Amino acid sequence: MTNHFPQDTFSGNTFSKDSFLMSLPKPTKMKAATYSKYGPPIVVGIQEVPVPEIKDHEVLIRIRAASVSSGDWRARSLSLPKGFGLLGRLIFGITGPRKPILGTELSGEVIDTGKDVTEFVVGDQVIAFADTELGCHAEYRAFDQNGLITKKPANLSFEHTAALSFGGTTALNFLRDKANVQQGEKVLIIGASGSVGSAAVQIGKYLGAEVTGVCSTRNLDIVRELGADHVIDYTQEDVTKLGEKYDVILNCNAEINIRQYETILNANGRLVLVLGSFAQAIGFDRMSRKARKAGKRIIGGVATAKRRDIELLAHLAANLQFTPVIEHVYPFSDIMCAHAAVESGHKRGNVIVKM
Repeated sequence: MTNHFPQDTFSGNTFSKDSFLMSLPKPTKMKAATYSKYGPPIVVGIQEVPVPEIKDHEVLIRIRAASVSSGDWRARSLSLPKGFGLLGRLIFGITGPRKPILGTELSGEVIDTGKDVTEFVVGDQVIAFADTELGCHAEYRAFDQNGLITKKPANLSFEHTAALSFGGTTALNFLRDKANVQQGEKVLIIGASGSVGSAAVQIGKYLGAEVTGVCSTRNLDIVRELGADHVIDYTQEDVTKLGEKYDVILNCNAEINIRQYETILNANGRLVLVLGSFAQAIGFDRMSRKARKAGKRIIGGVATAKRRDIELLAHLAANLQFTPVIEHVYPFSDIMCAHAAVESGHKRGNVIVKM
């Protein structure tokens, strides 16, 4: 559909899209999905709240789509890996949520800019990753121009670009930065069909690895389509008993038996835990002495993202080298259903809400 803008009756010139957007009155109220207590999806509701005021170095984004991630589910319910309950309350709020609006990533368009903004102009379509700052489940969000934000690839929809950051930056950080995956290494991805796992399959191939994905029967085809060299159906086979060994094992699921998985690591192999128990995170639950002597090690920690990571993911997506998997797109009014889909633990790829 062609965009039409009003004519300047005095000069006969057509307004630019930027001028037209800047001429519109700025919104003062917006709809946001908020929660005031921890619990099941029903604790999330749509409320009217003030539109954030931008600072001199910020842009105001009209959000077109946002993901509902496993991070949102855990923050909303405090369903955390074993041993992380107290730490979770310290992070998210002891008696109740410290940040009432969830949402880690978004895509949308800039509708206003602070006086010191030079990176973006009104009308720019962008993707942004709020990470632990949250706040993307709303109609508008202010964002620092120097934050985790970049222009949206023109050939991709708002829905697909809203799913680039959460899984993509996690996969990049754990595989490229923490595990230092090298060309030709054999990488096993446990949970290869989720948001992080489906991104990790593609990032692993981008890094030049030979990738094996572990998933359920219904997801075998999609993991193959993402580029996995091999797929294993965990409902039919136990990957630890197939005789194959790997240089890197990336666990995107809940706590696993470390002693069992160390047996399928090559010497100097890395067991990378995106998720794990508190005992595993602090090194209390560790590999056997024999495994450690062979140079095998556990890598954990929290994923971190940089601006260049978002830019790389956008570039890869624009060139069809990274395609976020989307299982459901819900209208924003049905965000409770989106939370329920994520909480089921069986989603394929990403769940998106569309404004």
